[in-house]
Amino acid sequence: MPELPEVETIRRGLGRQLPGRTVLRVRVHQPRLRWPVPRRLGREFPGQAIDSVERRGKYLLLRSHAGTVIVHLGMSGSLRLADPQAPRQLHDHVEWLLDDGRCLRLHDPRRFGAVLWTTGDPLTHRLLVHLGPEPLGRSFNAAYLYQRTRNRSASIKSLLMNSRLVVGVGNIYASEALFAAGIHPARAGGRVAHARCARLVIAVKQTLRRAIRAGGTTLKDFADSDGRPGYFRQQLQVYGRADEPCMCCGTPLSQRVIAQRSTFYCRRCQR
Repeated sequence: MPELPEVETIRRGLGRQLPGRTVLRVRVHQPRLRWPVPRRLGREFPGQAIDSVERRGKYLLLRSHAGTVIVHLGMSGSLRLADPQAPRQLHDHVEWLLDDGRCLRLHDPRRFGAVLWTTGDPLTHRLLVHLGPEPLGRSFNAAYLYQRTRNRSASIKSLLMNSRLVVGVGNIYASEALFAAGIHPARAGGRVAHARCARLVIAVKQTLRRAIRAGGTTLKDFADSDGRPGYFRQQLQVYGRADEPCMCCGTPLSQRVIAQRSTFYCRRCQR
């Protein structure tokens, strides 16, 4: 699934090219995504200039004067700028034709993504209103994490992946941040001391920033808005490296399922 660094990579790419462009037409080839693509989108978005491309958690927001398109990439989706005359791929489900002769295409093989339209404040939309703070923002800090994890028996990894606690820290980056902080992923959140919460917050921010600089992580099919893969995979310390030696101590790395997701860690370095 595209996680925060991948979505932010796409946002930055589109943010350099879409603002100021006018949408001429919306083509919906497959309306049955995670939620049906609203018909209003094709009536109300054309003729509007895109004011900005923003991100909230793993959601992309294409803002215009008339309203905002809310896009989620699901498990394997992508947004790419293309020549509208180029043949559509099998799973190109939605297209936005632009006034500069290009089009923006949503590619979503599993159809777990979403394209929605709202004329209100998108941050109050039912999908966004309950989201926790952005992990790269100031409100995600040691005091906040410590307070929100008190008396919690759930694993610290599952709490990191809870979007109501903090948004966008998906499976890959939770494993990597916990390794960098030296915290066992199965440790109960309520048993992580304040000093270790401080280390974990720093590790989360550093891991995400490194991943964004690398253009995200491509494991199978992620690509940015220009079709380029992400290169953070070459920097992964633990994720996907079960039984390989820990880069710090040489102990074979372990793998287990936590919160229904494969988790990778070093049983010696992480306590």
